[in-house]
Amino acid sequence: MLLVGLTGGIGAGKSSVSASLARRGAVVVDADAIVKELQQPGTEVFAEMVERFGPGIVAEDGSLDRAAVADVVFTDPQALADLGAIVHPRVHTEIERRIAEQEGTGNVVVLDIPLLAEAGWPGLAGTIVVDLDPEVAIQRLVEHRGFTEADARNRIANQMEREHRLSKADFVVDNHGDPAALEAEVDRAWTWIQTLPAT
Repeated sequence: MLLVGLTGGIGAGKSSVSASLARRGAVVVDADAIVKELQQPGTEVFAEMVERFGPGIVAEDGSLDRAAVADVVFTDPQALADLGAIVHPRVHTEIERRIAEQEGTGNVVVLDIPLLAEAGWPGLAGTIVVDLDPEVAIQRLVEHRGFTEADARNRIANQMEREHRLSKADFVVDNHGDPAALEAEVDRAWTWIQTLPAT
């Protein structure tokens, strides 16, 4: 097994790179997808979040209203810390379980974690950072994902600075071009991954 980290700021295109690596044969362990699974109604995480943040974070259909959660936590550092205390330990445990399933295989396992540069992860053969100018990221979040500019700026402000994240990179994927340019960048990254020693 070869364990590779993948990270990038919100709106940088990390999910596109992750999907592209999966098409090339990587097994992707996606922290955001795991979070969504763990926050389904009926789970411990869901119940604890409602207890902490109130019924206003529950949508009419009974699911989690992610926009309502974001409105609370990205303007209140204590609320953000409380959310992390509820969610992160469970996510960590599930990521470890999925990695363990790949032990002894010859697979490239890509660990897709938004806060990888902040938190780190043991045993990585290398870390890929998807890089995009924050102003371009804000523009893309507003145009393609329905964010307000204020929300996009709040979220980016709560993340590690671009330069610090880049300092953690063993390989940088530049996402300032079009989709074809990004595919070429992923090709470069995949070639680089093949040179890494298995962990």
